[in-house]
Parts: sequence; C-alpha cells; structure tokens
Amino acid sequence: MKKYIVIALLGLTGLVQAQEALFSGQQVSSPQVNDDKSVTFRLVAPQADTVQVTGDFLPSVKVDTPMGKVDGPGKALLSKNEEGVWTYTTSVLAPELYNYAFIVDGFKTTDPANPFLIRDVASVTNIFIVPGEQADLYRVQDVPHGTVASRWYDAKDLGFDRKLSVYTPPGYETSAAEYPVLYLLHGAGGDEEAWLSLGRAAQILDNLIAEGKAEPMLVVMPNGNVGQDAAPGAGSDGFYTPQFMTPETMNGKYEAQFMDIVAFIEANYRVKSDKAHRAIAGLSMGGYHSMHISRFYPNTFDYVGLFSAAIMPREDKSDKGVYANFDETLKAQNENGYQLYWIGIGKTDFLYEANTAFRKQLDQMDMPYEYMETEGGHIWRNWRVYLSEFVPLLFEE
Repeated sequence: MKKYIVIALLGLTGLVQAQEALFSGQQVSSPQVNDDKSVTFRLVAPQADTVQVTGDFLPSVKVDTPMGKVDGPGKALLSKNEEGVWTYTTSVLAPELYNYAFIVDGFKTTDPANPFLIRDVASVTNIFIVPGEQADLYRVQDVPHGTVASRWYDAKDLGFDRKLSVYTPPGYETSAAEYPVLYLLHGAGGDEEAWLSLGRAAQILDNLIAEGKAEPMLVVMPNGNVGQDAAPGAGSDGFYTPQFMTPETMNGKYEAQFMDIVAFIEANYRVKSDKAHRAIAGLSMGGYHSMHISRFYPNTFDYVGLFSAAIMPREDKSDKGVYANFDETLKAQNENGYQLYWIGIGKTDFLYEANTAFRKQLDQMDMPYEYMETEGGHIWRNWRVYLSEFVPLLFEE
C-alpha cells in the first residue's frame, strides 16, 4: 500500500508542476488592447532593475545590418509598482499587426504572458493586432478559408528535393475549376514560411477573396535559398541558427531552377498554365528574384510585383547566364507584353535610390509600370500593404 501512496504522491507532484507550468506567465494581461486602441504591456519581474519594451509601434531608429542601415524598433521604459509588476501604456495606435519584445536588465526576451510569436531570421518576437481598417485583412475572419500545405518538389537543376508552401483558395478541394497562380517570394533571411507567418498571406487572401476584391488563386511560396532544402528546423539539416544571407544567396541558381517549381505546380494542381494566369512577386531579395526570373523567362508571367526590391549587382554562378544581357532581356519582356509591372517602396527604405534608378531605366525604354510609395522603410508593415494592394489587380478578365 505504501508503494502505491508514494506513486500517487509523485503523480500529484507532477500534476502540480504541470499546472504551474501551464499557468506561469498568466498572472497579468499583456498585451492588453484598450478600447481607445492604446496598448498596455505588463511584466512580473520584482527583482529587475530596468525593463524596456521594444517594438515596431514605437518611433523607429536606424540600425546596422549586412544590407546597410535599416529602420529598427525603438524602445520605451516600463514603470514598476509595489507588487513588482512593470507597466507601459502606448499612445493610441493605428490599426496594424505589431511585434515586440521586452528587455530586462539588458537581456532581450519574449513576453511570458503572450504565447503568440513569430520568427524573423533568428529573432523571435511576440505579436498583437490592433483591429480595424487595413489590419482587419490580417485577422482570421468568419469567412471561407483556404488551405495551406507543405510540399516537396524535385529541384532537378540543384539535385535534391526542396520544400515550398502552397495556399489553395476556399472551395479548391470540392471544385473542378482551374485557378491562376501567384508565385510569392520572400526576402533575405526568410524561407517558405515567411510570407505565412510574418506576411499573413493566407489571411490576406482569404479576406480579399471573401470581399470579392481578389480572384480565387493559388499562392506558391518557395524557399529562395538554394543551399537549403527547407526552412531551418524543417529540412534535412535539422536545427541550426538561421542566417540572414545564406550561402549561394542571389547568385543566379535560384532563378535558373525556377521553372522546376512552375512545372511541379502545374503537374500537381488544377491551374491555368499560361502566361495570362501566372504572376510573380516578392519582397527585397524576392523582388530581386522576381525581376530577374520574369525577364529571364520573358514570356512566362503577365504580372510582376517588386516590393522593396533589392536591385543590386551580384555575381552570377548559374550555368545559364541568368544575369547576362540584362537590358536585352528586359527589352524582350517589354516587347512580349504583360498586364502589370508593379513597384512598391518606402520613402526611407535603404533601397529607395536603387529603385528610383530602376524606374528611370524603365521610363527611358517606355516600359510601363504602376508605382506605390509609402511611409517607412524596409519593413513587413509595408510588404503586407503591398501584397494587399497587388493581389486585387491580378487576373482580371
């Protein structure tokens, strides 16, 4: 009998520990979106000397990165009460998806009261949404939902299988219809998960389609790092620290093998496999890839979107000369005709001047495009807006 009592006590102890783990970090509400759309952050840290919050809801600061100086999140001090709870309330915030983290005595950490996280390269931060206006596109609404699948394709030019993400629109599984396709490319440090987690691509598509503002379409989100088979932790290399610029980034090999991706989608999904029903777009490095892929295969995509495109010279290590004859292939793309060439950039983006120079080149060769200029810099807030502006322009009959 004593043996069973000991086992029972051990089991009870384990249960108590599990309950402590379950409810730890739930002693306070954080972040709390208030009725006036200010937001209150709280952290229980009675032994801490200083607590700050850093996030993209605060005035930005310039930070050094491998790509130059870019906009980074500001910081604000929290105040501590007698119970050791640190608090900070923002001014009224515009509707938006925001990210943040705490800095406790110089140590950056996530909010233990908020389980909702995103990874951007190797940084993990919490997120919250202030609802309304544009931000409602980023929320899960009571509308029909599409399906997101992870698929592996044979990258013949690279010699191994690679992973991509595919969004199929609501009703795809029960329909016999064929659909157009948007190939949506991430930036440096991203992967096939970036547009889903940071860009809210599935929510944006669901909501735009439900509102009748976008045609139902597939969205294919490949991994643009040719040295990887999948995102860190999701591929054969296992768990490792993600890098901002992976080996063989932007060297032409990704563009050279891109038609393997198109071939896989058109062999495995009910899609319309012609130029009029293909679009390609991307942010930063993905904008660079979209520009080169669309001109290297100049009669393949009727819709091209460059979101803060990283227009810069790079060494070509492909076996197809992807970066050669740039002017000639761009001219061929123009002469072949297309429905839309769309460019978006933030006024303080470090790539603003490069995009301005590229637009001047397009103007000189009478290559038509649509242009959107926004506030802010090289940030996801802009790229989500660009996607939600670009998608309604696609595949209009």
